[in-house]
Amino acid sequence: MSEPTLSLPRTNASPWQKRPFHRQYLMRQANDLFDFFEAASINPKGGFFELDDDGFPLGEDNGLRQIHVTTRMIHCAVIGSLIGRPGSDEIIDHGMRYLWEKHRDAERGGYFWSLDDNGVKDSVKQAYGHAFVLLAGSSAKLVGHPLADKVIADVTEVVERRFWDDKAGAVREEFSADWVEVPGYRGQNSNMHLTEALMAAYEATGNKDYLKKAERIAQRIIRDNAVPLGHRVAEHFDENWGVDKNYKHENEMFRPSGTTPGHWLEWSRLLYQLWVLGQKQHSWMTDAARSLFRASVDLGWDKVHGGFFYTLDWDDKPAIREKLWWPVAEAIGAAAYISAHDNEDYFQAWYRKLWDYAENHVIDHARGGWLSELSEDLTPASNLFVGKPDIYHALQACLIPLYPATGSLTHGIIEQDHTTRGSH
Repeated sequence: MSEPTLSLPRTNASPWQKRPFHRQYLMRQANDLFDFFEAASINPKGGFFELDDDGFPLGEDNGLRQIHVTTRMIHCAVIGSLIGRPGSDEIIDHGMRYLWEKHRDAERGGYFWSLDDNGVKDSVKQAYGHAFVLLAGSSAKLVGHPLADKVIADVTEVVERRFWDDKAGAVREEFSADWVEVPGYRGQNSNMHLTEALMAAYEATGNKDYLKKAERIAQRIIRDNAVPLGHRVAEHFDENWGVDKNYKHENEMFRPSGTTPGHWLEWSRLLYQLWVLGQKQHSWMTDAARSLFRASVDLGWDKVHGGFFYTLDWDDKPAIREKLWWPVAEAIGAAAYISAHDNEDYFQAWYRKLWDYAENHVIDHARGGWLSELSEDLTPASNLFVGKPDIYHALQACLIPLYPATGSLTHGIIEQDHTTRGSH
């Protein structure tokens, strides 16, 4: 077990999140991300470009628009609007119109995975993509976008009718354009992001059915599976929700073999958030969240060079040894969120260590944005990712520590704004 006693010296024990300079640093980093991504990402033909390392549109592929890029940019622009970033509302509208008018299959229902300038590129309908549609719609409702209620109602109906498996308490994975299920697989990643989206939908609408679904998914993925596996989050399952430790897929980026410590970290924050929204009734969630964080550090952190290995095999050995930007971003968000509810030095000490690593190795100070991939020895690489895929993970890492840990980031921003206005 690595660094189990990592803690703060008593003379330096107050949380960074409460220090004025650190708070300025975080907001400056968030603003730098907006500067890098916002204007450059806007495709004048609709939707958003993905960007290369220098911040220019990536590749010559007729402007490929994948649904998670469209929806995450909407969500992040909502965050920008809520904190007062000029230009954000136009980006929300640009994205919402493309989501409703182009990604949505008006004839058969659901949302296409990708489009380009010539129309639909990949017509598959994935639970993962639909989770982010719900997140985008729920976020857009917070700023009063006129399409938000339509998107929420539409994607909720699709999730309920097509994807949700009430017996399992989780969602089916994938369908063709005309709703023929792709058989044989269930995945945790789509369910994890749907948990995030269901909580956002609950906050936006007050409908407790969203929260109940989120709690059922957490029980399926974490309580029933990850906890008995020593807080290792299984990624892949068969149709009957049996863990498939031998799963292999041609795309190791989106469906990597083995386990992915970054997802353990993501779940650790989401579980705390779910516990808060559920009126702190389910103590197993916070126990699991803390253990998931510790397991990710103990097993996934490179003790020689630093950074989280992308994947481990089932013997806890590094499999894909590259270090991606998003696990450290999720670790920062998790450490901040847990620290808001747990005074143990361990989480605050790791919060600082993670920011040290991000500042010195991941943030691209010369060009902007965060480097998407580093090799094992922390030199920039492009084996799994090309360019700087999106703003979503890094932005939330910068802003989660600044706002109350009483729900999602958007909820925290709104709550703090209400509190501030109420005090004047």
